[in-house]
Amino acid sequence: MDYRNGRGQDTSSVGPPQRPPSSFVEQANVTDEGIYEAFEENWPACWERAAALLEWDEAYDDVLDEEDAPFYEWFTGGKLNASYNCLDRHLEAGRKNHAAIIWEGKRGESQTYTYRELFVKVNEFAAALRDLGVEEDDVVTIYLPMIPELPIAMLACARIGAPHSVVFAGLSADALATRMDAADSEYLVTCDGYYRRGDAFNQLSKADNALLSLEQDVSTVVVDRLGEDLPHVLGDRQYDYHDLVAEHAGETVDPVSRGSEDMLFLMYTSGTTGKPKGVVHTTGGYLSYAAWTTRAVLDVEPNDTHWCSADIGWITGHTYIVYGPLALGTTTVMYEGTPDYPDRDRLWEIVDRNAVDVFYTAPTAVQAFMKWGEQYPNQHDLSSLRLLGTVGEPISPRPWRWYYEHIGDEECPIVDTWWQTETGGITVTTLPGIKSMKPGAAGPPLPGIDARVVDDDGESVSPGESGYLTLHRPWPGMARTLYDGDEQFVEEYWRQFSTPDDDEWVYFSGDAARIDDDDYITILGRVDDVINVAGHRLSTMEIESAILGVSGVAEAAVVGGNGGSSGTDVYAYVSTENGAEPGPSLAAAVTASIESAIGPIARPEEVVFTSELPKTRSGKIMRRLLEDIASDEELGDTSALRNPEIVGEIQAATRDE
Repeated sequence: MDYRNGRGQDTSSVGPPQRPPSSFVEQANVTDEGIYEAFEENWPACWERAAALLEWDEAYDDVLDEEDAPFYEWFTGGKLNASYNCLDRHLEAGRKNHAAIIWEGKRGESQTYTYRELFVKVNEFAAALRDLGVEEDDVVTIYLPMIPELPIAMLACARIGAPHSVVFAGLSADALATRMDAADSEYLVTCDGYYRRGDAFNQLSKADNALLSLEQDVSTVVVDRLGEDLPHVLGDRQYDYHDLVAEHAGETVDPVSRGSEDMLFLMYTSGTTGKPKGVVHTTGGYLSYAAWTTRAVLDVEPNDTHWCSADIGWITGHTYIVYGPLALGTTTVMYEGTPDYPDRDRLWEIVDRNAVDVFYTAPTAVQAFMKWGEQYPNQHDLSSLRLLGTVGEPISPRPWRWYYEHIGDEECPIVDTWWQTETGGITVTTLPGIKSMKPGAAGPPLPGIDARVVDDDGESVSPGESGYLTLHRPWPGMARTLYDGDEQFVEEYWRQFSTPDDDEWVYFSGDAARIDDDDYITILGRVDDVINVAGHRLSTMEIESAILGVSGVAEAAVVGGNGGSSGTDVYAYVSTENGAEPGPSLAAAVTASIESAIGPIARPEEVVFTSELPKTRSGKIMRRLLEDIASDEELGDTSALRNPEIVGEIQAATRDE
């Protein structure tokens, strides 16, 4: 596999090393560089320090059981409860009046839940779920937007030992039905609706349509989010959330002691066959890893206000909005809206008002901030920020520098993190109190993580070369299997390369990467995110990085389109910064930058300018739709888009080209 150009030169676009500010290092949670060696010398017992961040009902017997690899088991024999670790123990430690969740609503509402208040609400809903018939190991599906009842429902499920399966609220009725059917889930928590850019959107109708296609009977709990803005009528086996909670006011539920390897939640993600796959995360390993990485990488402390701007409907929100921060007893912020509603300074207003210490967001969001201009963050006091992070996609050097300068005022280290739904938490990044940052490179593997970039034979590539990103040792936060899919779990994720130890299982991430002389890893995108142009495999991430280096460009997405007799062509979709003029001159600059960085083979067939790129409500660019447009094919499902109106504009612009 070769992502270099025809001249064989290194096409990486990584900025020079940047040391973390000394003021940060002085207070960081992890500052001893010897931690890397300590983990190596004491592996796997090194992970006891992650388990030590939790309270256990029964001590574990073994840190790691490798007998049935790759179905590794962590902290075997131990028992604990995730809800207790996120709530009860903080009350017992005298932190009942400390803020647990700050909720910022789409219409400007703001509500703070102390740990005591959150404890009460979780217990009341846990009692209600139990009264509805939910038992230990029953899968409860949660189909809610970013409202407080979402983490309340998650923690209530965890309290009674019922795994939860959160389905992103923006997904369609068919997507919900598919996931409930796969999990054989008989319980659903949803709401009447939510606001999309100020307009009421009917969520209950989508849920009702999903249930029509299911064979099992489903009991549904409905949160009244919109009130008179969207009146609704409950049907059979449907229950009003607030009525249920009122019936159980003041009740407490003893947390069910769960085995370390008992399932905590299911997270459905896309499969290679197109059918969603249910990734299983367990209680002990996942929760300990979530807490450890939140503390070590994001530098979160109990007295911090931490804001991960993801949606809880995805794994990032699970780990770094709910379980990681609450396990540490910190204050976590959850936001219902989009970054530009009601205005483009909304996020910075929230940072300012809540004195946010740690801000963790997506590179696509940073690109949007850069596009809108520094005048918006400049309207607010961001001096409370101590650390910045990015997650979800690789971040190119130019937006990295903008983020560092205009949001962090060059005082906040940036952790560029790589991980996946299946890894459960961050695996590749810098430890901010120890390692230098390299704009464009995620960083080295975390202590205890054996990440390598290998070729088709499983051999490590030389520095500067590209290959497959793989993990060669298990880690506590890893997925245990796929729900009802052990064989698919092995087939999709694990390889046994021809190595000296034929019994060594290697986790295959599906991502392409490059490694340098300092063991810093640069993510090149999914192995599938390559365009085969005249026999040359080109990384879309590298082409996009070249485009983002052009002055005036704010965001870019590159896809392959059907070029007819010429095969696959490169199509570049570009949005500009405020004040930049899209047109032939800028298109020529984009093309020149691509050819300079990668070579003439990557020259785009078209450079299409658009005011926005199509994005999901979690902020990710929906490249699949751009591929459909480039190839003039019928569009796929657009229900997850937060800006569906832009698709028609892009289609028209592409035709005009």
